Amino acid sequence: MALADQTFGFYIPTVSLMGIGCSKETGAQAKALGVTKLLIVTDAGIAKLGVADKIKSQLEEAGLQAIVFDGAEPNPTDKNVLAGVKVYQDQRCDGIVTLGGGSSHDCGKGIGLVIGNGGNIRDFEGVNKSTKPMPPFLAINTTAGTASEMTRFCIITNTDTHVKMAIVDWRCTPNIAINDPLLMVAMPPSLTAATGMDALTHAVEAYVSIIATPITDFCALQAIELVSDYLRPAVANGENLEARDKMAYAEYMAGMAFNNASLGYVHAMAHQLGGFYNLPHGVCNAILLPAVCEFNVISNPKRFGDIALALGENIDGLSTMDAAEKGIAGIRKLSRDIGIPAGLKALNVKEGDLKIMAENAQKDACMLTNPRKANLEQIIGIYKAAM
Repeated sequence: MALADQTFGFYIPTVSLMGIGCSKETGAQAKALGVTKLLIVTDAGIAKLGVADKIKSQLEEAGLQAIVFDGAEPNPTDKNVLAGVKVYQDQRCDGIVTLGGGSSHDCGKGIGLVIGNGGNIRDFEGVNKSTKPMPPFLAINTTAGTASEMTRFCIITNTDTHVKMAIVDWRCTPNIAINDPLLMVAMPPSLTAATGMDALTHAVEAYVSIIATPITDFCALQAIELVSDYLRPAVANGENLEARDKMAYAEYMAGMAFNNASLGYVHAMAHQLGGFYNLPHGVCNAILLPAVCEFNVISNPKRFGDIALALGENIDGLSTMDAAEKGIAGIRKLSRDIGIPAGLKALNVKEGDLKIMAENAQKDACMLTNPRKANLEQIIGIYKAAM
């Protein structure tokens, strides 16, 4: 799948802690970064549950100071970033801890980029636009989907255009990533389902990306297998720690895959739905994924057959194309089993908005590595197929 005459990088946090109870290492890990006062970036829901105060106490027990900023919205905006920057500067912080799912991590990344480089977060849309390092950065994950706790991706909504800006910058990769299944037990079934399908989408898009490598292939297929085996049990019983633990590994490995092989049309198109309608990112991905796969399948049907196998589908005796179709059918079945809405109409998406969203999707950095190229009418057609 790799392009000829191209160098491939591999980006990952310096330290990643996994396993039940690993978040108890937060204080020690933060102290090892050489900081004295940390801004904890989170959302209001997590703050209300007391999780942010718990992390704050762990940092204080390690001899550090910490301030909680709970202004990360579900689809973080440039205004959220600006507010966080002000708190960081007013409180004279020298490091960042993000606590939550993708929204908290992305907001924290945005804050860090501006603190380190100056300017406005809008200046960093695109690939590697920063020139200076961010402050020391520790990310604690509470969902099993976005992998933002370990990637170089940062998605921030421009409040003037209502477009989600895709920022891809190796400097915003967290120094330390912590994935503790105990912090994921409180996720309700709907959020578990949405974030799990986000992880699956990351793995699928990375596997068929035009810059996939043997390293990202291994991570992607292993992630797909884990999602297939453990997402349903995690949705059925949030206190199933084995399922939570395996889904934490699944989302992390999917993150390893797409952090280095990038993504495709699903994410480019889902970003527009999130920007226009403020919809849950994982749900948008889940609905778009099979429609995009149906468009992409002719680009490399063998890869979609591999996806079918990873999803546990029986493809014995099938032609390459029939096996590929089994993979897409397996994605649809998983979505149905865990209660993902059947189409975009259920989310009140309007056909009148499809053209402008398709135009904006064409400008998204995630479009660059999709295995099949689409024109504007074809992108609109994919949206319609997902309605």
